[in-house]
Amino acid sequence: MNSTEIFGFSASILIGVSLGLIGGGGSILTLPVLVYLLHISPVTSTAYSLFVVGTTSLVGSTSFMRKSLVNYRAAVVFAIPSFTTVFLTRKYLVPAIPDPIISFSGVEVSKNVGIMVFFALIMLAASYSMIKSKKEESANETGELKFNYLMIALEGGVVGILTGIVGAGGGFLIIPALVLFARLPMKMAVGTSLLIIAAKSLIGFVGDLSNMEVDWKFLISFTALSVVGIFLGSYLSKFVPGEKLKKSFGWFVLVMGIYIISKEIFFK
Repeated sequence: MNSTEIFGFSASILIGVSLGLIGGGGSILTLPVLVYLLHISPVTSTAYSLFVVGTTSLVGSTSFMRKSLVNYRAAVVFAIPSFTTVFLTRKYLVPAIPDPIISFSGVEVSKNVGIMVFFALIMLAASYSMIKSKKEESANETGELKFNYLMIALEGGVVGILTGIVGAGGGFLIIPALVLFARLPMKMAVGTSLLIIAAKSLIGFVGDLSNMEVDWKFLISFTALSVVGIFLGSYLSKFVPGEKLKKSFGWFVLVMGIYIISKEIFFK
């Protein structure tokens, strides 16, 4: 194992730490680590990312369940359309994407490049969500829960499609949706988000099994380190201000998104 691979496996711990600290961001790290450090193709990496993030989020959600910080009604309303779209996307849409995606006047955009650039755009959106102040979050810490079922379900379907294409859990979209449309307190939104991410990511991964061969030894080893990270992140969350950490992570994600776009388009 060379130094880059060692660094890649070490980075898997940071995936879990991110999920444990801020309830999201794990998938933002997973795909670049798998593609750039461990040299796995983007299409395969999106599938592996679903398994890693799904399993790690499932482990992380159990502590929120024990503290009664998971709203199962909101999870079901969000998850049903999300489950459906992520499974269909991984099973049918991703394999149907042509390679190259675009070929015009001697210019080609391969499927791998298209996926990475699309993922980078998702990263830029995630960074904005993490960096900006969310005054509405504190306003929802108390008060009666009020569900906007239609908006929760619609966003669930959209997040499922995004998850299916790029292997991202979508916590940066799920948490605001639960706060705004389900009126959940922030801590409960994080716990509910982890459960939703876990379920839809693992279901999306199941949609891949008939389309690819899985290196289970590698995948389980990588995931195990990520699970260690989520325990570490949960412990550190007791000492690190969550909002300050989220903004710092948002700036990191912004830089990574710009780097990926630059690498894939200008320095390929």
